[in-house]
Amino acid sequence: MSHPPLRQVLAGGELARHRHAEGYLAVVLSGGYEEAGEAGRRRVAPGDVIVHHPFEAHLNRVPGRGAMVLNLPLLGPLPAGFGRVGDPDLIVRAAERDPNAAATLLAADFAVAPPVDGDWPDDLARLLAMRPAGLRAWAAARNLSVEHLSRGFRKVFGVAPQRFGLEARARAAAADAARSAAPLAAIAVDRGFADQAHMTRAVAAVTGRTPGAWRASSPFKTDT
Repeated sequence: MSHPPLRQVLAGGELARHRHAEGYLAVVLSGGYEEAGEAGRRRVAPGDVIVHHPFEAHLNRVPGRGAMVLNLPLLGPLPAGFGRVGDPDLIVRAAERDPNAAATLLAADFAVAPPVDGDWPDDLARLLAMRPAGLRAWAAARNLSVEHLSRGFRKVFGVAPQRFGLEARARAAAADAARSAAPLAAIAVDRGFADQAHMTRAVAAVTGRTPGAWRASSPFKTDT
């Protein structure tokens, strides 16, 4: 999907898991909703900011009253996940004149939200976004069956745990390829892929481009 509109009304209901090719900042102006993505789940409210990196997938569950969101371009290296801004009205006024200026203003006032205690789906999501996990052993350690784990995770995040982890690591690998001079084979190992070919297929499936193509469009063109 392309960048969402500047102002967006989220109607009550569930917005299925989706991703945008461009990174963006979502500032909650009114109402609230639950977001479930690579950073886990969180109920967001006015003043909260969600940082979406390019190709990061998430879903939204919006209560009946709906929500209003201001979407701004992601211009700087803010950490993916959740934060807050002290004066959202100031950001709104700036966005009416220049969305890029508003995004810069937001970044200067952005505060990372402290982590919240989640349940096992959140813990598993954060783990899978970093590295592959042995689901059978992970489930057994928490007195869960693999079947219950898979069903429960899909219910929360809209995708099977294996797919969730693969897509998250593929997105991160594409960013690594574009932003560093590390050999692609080394990136594949660091991101938990079986080999470079496995990483290439996964990155292409998520982003529409291979790691080599991301590397070719970046300043780091020494490795293929």
